[in-house]
Amino acid sequence: MTTAPDSGVVAFTDIVGFTQFTAEQGDEAALALLDRQDRIARETLPSGARVVKMLGDGLLLWLPEPVTALEAGLVLSQRFEDEAAIEVPLWVRIGMHWGCPTRRGHDLVGHDVNLASRIADVAGPGELLVSEAVRALVDGRISGVRFEELGPVVMKGIPSPTPLFRATRTG
Repeated sequence: MTTAPDSGVVAFTDIVGFTQFTAEQGDEAALALLDRQDRIARETLPSGARVVKMLGDGLLLWLPEPVTALEAGLVLSQRFEDEAAIEVPLWVRIGMHWGCPTRRGHDLVGHDVNLASRIADVAGPGELLVSEAVRALVDGRISGVRFEELGPVVMKGIPSPTPLFRATRTG
């Protein structure tokens, strides 16, 4: 059964270089890295947010409110970076988009999910990229955050170029 959930932020994480890491370090080390990503995400997500599912070396997340979603994304980026400095690499990229995905059981599907996934694909290691929808909803409502416009970006399967922004902490 499919239903439309409330609007929210759809986010994807992706471990950069996971295939090479697995080839060099082995499956047990790769599983430990996946477990670390999952643990950090679950510890960091705000109330009402959830890990929708694990996707290979990434996670599909849903967060109900844009300001707390962006804050969580920035904290996730920092925690992933901090953990990478302590142990084995955990270079994670994150893409976020505000929309109203379609619910299929516990899963989320639809254009908003696809767009969030493509935004994550564009991000570099340690980057948090957001759509114009996320930026517009949080701009001016959150202090200490800077949005760097990347311009309209062409992404696979997305019909027209999409304005994207790199979100970073100031100071």
